[in-house]
Amino acid sequence: MSVGSEQTGPPVHPGPGRPGPEHPGPGLPAGARQREVLLDAMAARPGSGLHVGQLHWRWYGPLDTRRFQAAWQSVYDREAVLRAAFAPYGTRGGPRVVVHPRVVAQPVRHPQGSADWQALLLSERQRDFDLTRPGPLRIALLDEQCGAGGAGGAGGTGGAGGTGGMCGTGGAGGAGGAGGPTRVILTYHQALLDGRSVTLLLRAFARAYLAEGAATGGERRPDLRDHLRWLAGQDLGPARAFWSAAAPPAGSATLPPTGDAGRPRARTGPVRTTVRLDPYEASRLRDWAAGRGVTESTALQAAWALQLRRAVPDAGPVTVAFAMAVSGRGIPLDGASRLPGPLRNPLPMSVDVDPGEPFARLLADLGDRAFDLAAYEWVSMGQVHAWSGREPDEPLTGTLLAFDPPAASGPDPLDEEFAAQGIRVTAPETVDAHGGFALSLTAHHDRDGGLVLTGVHDRARIADAADAADAVRRTALLLREFPARVRESTTVGEALRLLGPRPQPPLPRPAGGARLVLLRPATRPGAGTVVLVPPPDAPAATPAPGAPAATPSPGASAATPAPAEPGQRRLVALDGPADAADCLAALRPVLAQGEPLTLSCPPAAAPLARELADRITAHAWPTPPITITPPDAR
Repeated sequence: MSVGSEQTGPPVHPGPGRPGPEHPGPGLPAGARQREVLLDAMAARPGSGLHVGQLHWRWYGPLDTRRFQAAWQSVYDREAVLRAAFAPYGTRGGPRVVVHPRVVAQPVRHPQGSADWQALLLSERQRDFDLTRPGPLRIALLDEQCGAGGAGGAGGTGGAGGTGGMCGTGGAGGAGGAGGPTRVILTYHQALLDGRSVTLLLRAFARAYLAEGAATGGERRPDLRDHLRWLAGQDLGPARAFWSAAAPPAGSATLPPTGDAGRPRARTGPVRTTVRLDPYEASRLRDWAAGRGVTESTALQAAWALQLRRAVPDAGPVTVAFAMAVSGRGIPLDGASRLPGPLRNPLPMSVDVDPGEPFARLLADLGDRAFDLAAYEWVSMGQVHAWSGREPDEPLTGTLLAFDPPAASGPDPLDEEFAAQGIRVTAPETVDAHGGFALSLTAHHDRDGGLVLTGVHDRARIADAADAADAVRRTALLLREFPARVRESTTVGEALRLLGPRPQPPLPRPAGGARLVLLRPATRPGAGTVVLVPPPDAPAATPAPGAPAATPSPGASAATPAPAEPGQRRLVALDGPADAADCLAALRPVLAQGEPLTLSCPPAAAPLARELADRITAHAWPTPPITITPPDAR
């Protein structure tokens, strides 16, 4: 591999959206969680980095690029998920996953001085994935000059500093730049991979590199296809019965205190905040939690529940709701714990927070709820939402908690083998993916035994970064204070007082963006939907009599629905001036149903309709036909 990318043989895809020289077959229906990630990505603005995560580290010593590429190629050959993509153009039933027989690993190496590290890390995350082409993992390297140690890049979870005396070590066959360390970045998309998967793939690469790039075994089984078949074979009845009762009730508190609800959302994109408990504080928290029969993860959930409760002025009990990330690997599928794929899954959790009750009861309730939902960690958030009976535009939660398991203790044998070859690699650092929540909070232990909390908040939903950072810091404060201040007799109200005075409630923010207005229902199930795409200056839509539609706002189509005919499709209008991302967010419930979709518009709205159709196609749904109507059509 030279500087840039290298490919041997014919390309897998000769052009965007076209199959490679060997057709991979019809594939398998995407899982429910995958469909929801695709719908999120479809409605995201380009470069948002939604559902894109990273792992990065420094490599000191010789780095042979040909051997590096060969090692990754052996991993690609063994791991079906690295050859997976979504079938172009989709099907009526929705996206399908196909596995290509051959994909060439293409790491890109940037010479010393050719790129800024932090800028490269960000640009890799913001560069959109084409999910209809195989390869949900990008590999980039950046050679640094000797002495370029220090803290980790933007968005990381802490730096692995120092050069460790490894400078000046050259390498054969295109070794690292000017004797300095090399940064390695793995960027992945959650539609096909999760963080645990990338860690598994990294270890497989390390073993292959130490074996001179040779393959380290046959194709892994079970693989992504086995997981999809397992999902398709599950009986949804028990899961539906459980989640119909366990889903968060309407009116639950879902966001921490913020004071920016009335401010315009002028900026978008994720912002990260990191706070660390030192090893002594982390050890004290772990011992305190164990003494109460719970885990550190439960302690984090209790701290977050107090944050959500603090946002509500009522004096009595309040139900709070948040999402909890589960590994998805505790399922009865042999080998699931070692399976690379999109198994990590957010699931909703709700609990009553009553200031008059003992804090120990709150801990016990959270532990019980986590235990109960573990049997259904393969169910997606969208499925839970559908079974809850809530309206499509009413979210179950607004925030996400994740507690990553600690790394294995003791020396890593792979480190010793690398050292024997004059190589040292630092501990991988993560850049958590922005998953579409207003705020995501991830906790993990670093190598020194500290507990690192990383908050990622969406400026489109929490405009003031100080509010989001304050929520992360106050959570860390609670985790420090629990061991010293919370005893068996402590009440929830006393624990709440550790957070300080409750802030003033925010002003309500006017609703914005596009909405759907039902103009005419379908005359039979499965007939499909026609969506009227309005021009910028159209008057408001008129809902059908008795239709459950939101109050229209200026900007929707004024078309009057004709009388229903046998087999006629449902007719809806996009209501409210908005761009393609807003329109696709409003169309999400229609696309999720997997029924035929047609876009109808006057000539003035044709560019917007074409953009919608292109983005729907690019995210593995069938291309919707576009009907252009005369301006005076009714």
